[in-house]
Amino acid sequence: MRARRVSLAAILLGIPLGVGLFTFRYAEGLSYLSNNPRTCINCHIMNDEYNAWEKSGHHHVATCNDCHVPHDFIGKYMAKARNGWNHSRAFTMQDFPEPIMIGPVNARILQDNCVRCHEPLVADTLLRSPEHAGGVACVHCHKNVGHGPSR
Repeated sequence: MRARRVSLAAILLGIPLGVGLFTFRYAEGLSYLSNNPRTCINCHIMNDEYNAWEKSGHHHVATCNDCHVPHDFIGKYMAKARNGWNHSRAFTMQDFPEPIMIGPVNARILQDNCVRCHEPLVADTLLRSPEHAGGVACVHCHKNVGHGPSR
């Protein structure tokens, strides 16, 4: 009887673990822990953004992670995990918008990183003004920065 329970538990745990490990390997999961921009084109839908970034002024000074994830260790990997889950689900279910659009949480991360890198230039603008909570998003005027012309 005990051997049956052990076998059943092994099967019930082994199948999801095996499928999960296979999927992680097939999706090149380890690459998402890197800072390599080519990782972003593991999914074909990001090819236009990657190609535009290669031609942008930020190409020589910023990777995808420099703009799109927080710079603290915990925040960075929490954002990568959240985005990985969301992207995997959306691509599996095929329920993502085309062209792909940045969501509110990631837009806030992007804004924080714009200000972090360009703080000496923007310190006296509305971006930091307490009477203008949130100020103006950098991409309001600079929507083509990083990815070239918008569609």
